[in-house]
Amino acid sequence: MPRDPHATRRTTTRLLGAAVTAAVLAAAPTWTATAAPITGPHKTAAYDPFYDAPDLSGSAPGDILRSQPFPLTLAVPGPGGQLPGNATRIMYRSNDTNDAPNAVTGTYLEPAAPWTGPGPRPLVAVAPGTQGQGSQCAPSKTLGELVHYTFPFDIWVTSYEVLTAYTFLSQGMAVVMTDYAGFTNGGVHDYVNRLSGAHAVLDSVRAAEALTGTHPPTAIVGYSEGGNAAAAAAELQSRYAPDIDLVGSYVGAPPADLRAVLDQSAVIDGPLPGIVGGLAPGLVGYVLNGMEADYPDVRPAIDSALTPDGRQMLAAAAGSCVAELGLRTMLRPIDSYTDGRESVDQMIERSPELAARVDEQRIGGLDPAAPVLIAAGTADDVIPYSQVRQLAADWCGHGAIVQLDRTAWLPPLFPGTAIGHGLEFAPAIGDAAAWVRDRLAGIPAPDNCAALP
Repeated sequence: MPRDPHATRRTTTRLLGAAVTAAVLAAAPTWTATAAPITGPHKTAAYDPFYDAPDLSGSAPGDILRSQPFPLTLAVPGPGGQLPGNATRIMYRSNDTNDAPNAVTGTYLEPAAPWTGPGPRPLVAVAPGTQGQGSQCAPSKTLGELVHYTFPFDIWVTSYEVLTAYTFLSQGMAVVMTDYAGFTNGGVHDYVNRLSGAHAVLDSVRAAEALTGTHPPTAIVGYSEGGNAAAAAAELQSRYAPDIDLVGSYVGAPPADLRAVLDQSAVIDGPLPGIVGGLAPGLVGYVLNGMEADYPDVRPAIDSALTPDGRQMLAAAAGSCVAELGLRTMLRPIDSYTDGRESVDQMIERSPELAARVDEQRIGGLDPAAPVLIAAGTADDVIPYSQVRQLAADWCGHGAIVQLDRTAWLPPLFPGTAIGHGLEFAPAIGDAAAWVRDRLAGIPAPDNCAALP
């Protein structure tokens, strides 16, 4: 039987990507056996007036409010500029989760490589994965830093999303990457908020168009938190930003059903503890901080459920990048921060206001107008595969063009460490790039709604 060249390409890409990700993990700080105490005030980046939110009166979604060129750390000089491209830090107008005007920051990257495909140079809107909630974690800052370090645990080696951006830049595609809302001075990033994330991604496309004076064919790509924002943007695009020429969206490992992701009893093809245990419980702090910032009605329920140590964890999360927060909260289950060892799902169930706000974040109730590729792994110990499949089923039920890739090539590795989640990232980039290039070439999008894996 002849080999499927696409399957061979995907397998090779995933193995190479896993090797790259493993090398990055090996270079990261070594995990210790016990969690570090959460003490002291949370940190923020050094003050930069660029990130001061301006007066928004008279502005429209996607308007450029401020811009400045900056050098990419991982770049080399080349003819006509730096390779793989030139970077511009941008601030643009968007709308928050309550549809009020807000200012959002991000980065536009113009490639040095020519576009050799059909039509004008395309644009890829990269929705970044989890960076953190501290102002120092914004990709528009870390893309210009080789190493960020503040004693004792706040370490960041540029942004891992350079892998995504540089993959598309090397193929001649322009890239715009939002920071999401909340990275202006004094803001709070509303982590995995459906409306806020979708608006930030879609308005970043409008901002890139305003900056360059072009109207390119556009793809949206995101993994993890970025998968959440990419999925939300995909289903809201025809309603919120029908002016965008969207050819398709790649949605990797999306937390599409926040309640399912936060469910302490969730089982992902085996006894994996997910977000509420292992090395990832601090991510719940990001979620709760964002909830409190966007929805004041849930603050009493969250306050009453947390111990003083739990409140301190939320304060630390608000100023931490993801590596530091993992080091500080690893191996400590989330119920150790709650009154009476209450689980997150119990906290949600006890408060109708909190339950309603969490359920508002569920993605899948609307139909994406452009094709979608969804991908997730069975060894992912942060994002349950079952809720990813449900997202695909929901979209298929609306008549959308959906391809669901269930990756089972990676066995469970150290469940609860988030390694299973992280190792899927780099291979996903190669799959996303190949799929996007096919959409730009006009090749009909695959669809397996009739037999979802």
